[in-house]
Amino acid sequence: MYIVVIGWMYVVLMMSITEESAIAGIMTFLMYGAVPVAIILYLSGTRQRRHRRAAAEKQRRDAAARSASDSIDGQPDMPAMESRTESDTKPEN
Repeated sequence: MYIVVIGWMYVVLMMSITEESAIAGIMTFLMYGAVPVAIILYLSGTRQRRHRRAAAEKQRRDAAARSASDSIDGQPDMPAMESRTESDTKPEN
């Protein structure tokens, strides 16, 4: 795809060089080259942008689901504390 764009830009550059005035050459380059190529490249990248946006959204949803499953009532998981009995707390002599 890019080789076609490069080729077209070369053709338009050669067309603009042969114009009678600099203003006509600049307008030829912009109207036949830069603007149409920018539109074509933007439209051809739509599918890729849509896939990237969907992947980013899925990653955000997965991260939110992970953080929700890691916490209870909005509190992060804490390691379970062992219950101590009275005999555990007495100093041994």
